[in-house]
Amino acid sequence: MKIITFGEVMLRLSPPGVERFAQTDTLEMHFGGTEANVAVSLAQFGCHTAHVTCFPDNPLGRTATSYLRRYGVDTNYIQYAPGRLGLYFLETGAGSRASQIIYDRAGSVFTQIRPDTIDWESVLADADWFHWTGITPALSQGAADCLLNAIQTANRLNVPVSGDPVYRSNLWQYGRQPQEVLPALTEGCTLVLGNPGLFNHLYGITETDIEAAARALQRQFPRVRYVTDTSREQLSASHNRLSAWLFDGQQTYQSPTHDIQPIVDRIGTGDAYMAGLIYGLLTFDDLQRAVDFGAAASALKHTIPGDASLATVEEVETLARGDSSGKLKR
Repeated sequence: MKIITFGEVMLRLSPPGVERFAQTDTLEMHFGGTEANVAVSLAQFGCHTAHVTCFPDNPLGRTATSYLRRYGVDTNYIQYAPGRLGLYFLETGAGSRASQIIYDRAGSVFTQIRPDTIDWESVLADADWFHWTGITPALSQGAADCLLNAIQTANRLNVPVSGDPVYRSNLWQYGRQPQEVLPALTEGCTLVLGNPGLFNHLYGITETDIEAAARALQRQFPRVRYVTDTSREQLSASHNRLSAWLFDGQQTYQSPTHDIQPIVDRIGTGDAYMAGLIYGLLTFDDLQRAVDFGAAASALKHTIPGDASLATVEEVETLARGDSSGKLKR
C-alpha cells in the first residue's frame, strides 16, 4: 500500500515532562504536523508512505527531513526553499491543569508553496490513498490551490481521498473563509472526519443527530462514502475515555470505549485514529474491525511521547481485541 500525505511540518518545543514554561531552562525538540503524523503512523504499520511538503533550505529543514526518513516516510517529494520552519510550543498539562499550545508559524516556508511546483500526476500515479486536513488550506492561497490540485488529480486517478476538515479560526488570515474553500475540497473525498457542529459551520448542514448529519453530508457531497469521528470524555488532562464511530451510508459502526490513564502525550491522537482507520479500510474486509483498529491506534498514541504514533499493528490489534493489560513482554 502507498499512502500520500500533504501538509506543513513544524518544530515542537516543550518543557520536560509536565513543567511549565516559567520554570524550565530546557526545551525538548520534536517534529510534527497533522498530515505527516498520519504518514509516520502508517509507516509503522508497514505501509509505503510519502509526505509532500516544503522545508527551509538549511540544517533545520534537513533535520526535519531526517526525522521523517528515520520513521520510514518517503521524502522524495519534499521541496526546499529559502525561509523559516514553523514552530509551536507545548506545555503539557496534568490532572486539572490543561495543556496549552502557542503557535509561531506565520510566514513559514510552507505557506509560500506554489501550485505549479508539484507534479501531482507523478506523485499520485501509483498511490492507494491520499490524505489531507483543513490546516493546509487555512495557511495560504498557494497551499489551498496545491491541495485542490492534489484532490482533483487523485479523483481522476481513482485514488481514494480522506479529509479531516479541522477548523482553526486563527489560521485563516489571507483573506478567504473556510466556507469558501473547504466545500470544493470535501467534494473530492471518499472519507470525511467530522461531527454535526463542524458540518453545520462549514457546510450549512442543520441536522444535529450524528447519522442524520452524516447522511446530509453524503447528499451534499455524493463522492463521500464514509463519515467518521471520535468521541472523547475528558475527565482530566491525565484521564480520558475515547471511542470512535464510522457511518457507511447504511449503518453506523461503533468502537468500544478505551479508558486512557495516565495520558503521556495527547498531541497527534486524532491523526493516529485516521492512520488506523485508513489502514483498516485498506486491509480489512470488515468495517467494524476497521473502526475498532482506528480507535485502538488512537488510544495507544496517548501513551507515546511526540506528535506521531509509533505503535505496531500487533500492539494495536492486541488492544482492539480488548487486552489493555500492558503486560510485560519477554
